[in-house]
Amino acid sequence: MDSVSLSEVTVMRRTHLGFMHSFRQPFSGVTISPKFCHSKGSRAISSNISSPKSQFVYGESLGATADSGYKMNEVTLKNRISSVKERLLLDAFDDEYGGVVVDHGKLPSNPTVFTSMLRNSLSDWRREGKKGVWLKLPVEQSELVPVAVKEGFEYHHAEKGYVMLTYWIPEEEPCMLPGNASHQVGVGGFVLNQYKEVLVVQEKYCTSSNTGLWKLPTGFINESEEIFSGAVREVKEETGVDTDFLEVIAFRHAHNVAFEKSDLFFICMLKPLSDKIIIDNLEIKAAKWMPLVEFVEQPMIKGDKMFKRVIEICEARLRHRYCGLSPHRLVSSFDGRPSSLYYNVVDDDPSHSNCTAEFY
Repeated sequence: MDSVSLSEVTVMRRTHLGFMHSFRQPFSGVTISPKFCHSKGSRAISSNISSPKSQFVYGESLGATADSGYKMNEVTLKNRISSVKERLLLDAFDDEYGGVVVDHGKLPSNPTVFTSMLRNSLSDWRREGKKGVWLKLPVEQSELVPVAVKEGFEYHHAEKGYVMLTYWIPEEEPCMLPGNASHQVGVGGFVLNQYKEVLVVQEKYCTSSNTGLWKLPTGFINESEEIFSGAVREVKEETGVDTDFLEVIAFRHAHNVAFEKSDLFFICMLKPLSDKIIIDNLEIKAAKWMPLVEFVEQPMIKGDKMFKRVIEICEARLRHRYCGLSPHRLVSSFDGRPSSLYYNVVDDDPSHSNCTAEFY
């Protein structure tokens, strides 16, 4: 049979797999220390492997046979060592791009063990021709982060409960792993009632230049939230007014807005279903229905070319001279999941067009 080196057994001991307490010499037919035993409660070895009598290794029966070498309960020692080596690797599964994703639910808690398993795994993945490695470390195991960084992993992104790190294996190829999310998405609600009054708010916390400004209710889209439902939610949270989503009137794309990220801001036209205002005292200082003509005459609005154009678009929509984008739920054969496609429909039959909707 193949001999097992001292280094291999030493790694097994250091990784706390529970197979041995102490080890003095390799398995090449030489004496094993009487202290060599299984984990707590197991039977210790008290003789050497060269004896023809049955011995105990790791608390299991070991017998010599002429054709298959030493066996432990009919499992060859060679197979046992192979099985142990597998357990010295991190649990991971292949992704669809030739890389691997480490199973964060099966990470060792000991940093020393993690270091050994990570190094062994990287060697195996490199030998197998893998490319990118995704390593998700829960906040409860944050002590493993510096270990991974020391081994060459880089930060990708972080959430409240974890940090994601990546490693690109091929040294001769440029890294093809996608970057972190590059955009934040915001919405603003343009709500007009039958009196041609627009729903506006004053924010509690704003820059000194915006103090006293009446503006549209705005906010960020939540994770996995639709643009249309996010707009309705933001208006409800800030003003207490219920609305129906009609269409996206326009959107703005800006860069280096917050933490060097880009920003997509969607101006949405909503139809009011109620008129009673109940403000959110945490964010909003005041809210009211303001005549549209008075709203657009505010110095900050009147002097801003972009917002002035937005108001012009909204007014054109009121006169049916402009048509925004409405969401349509469709299923793509690429992923088999429903998603929202925003577009407008102009048809000779008014019932087929989203450009004829009334606003109040």
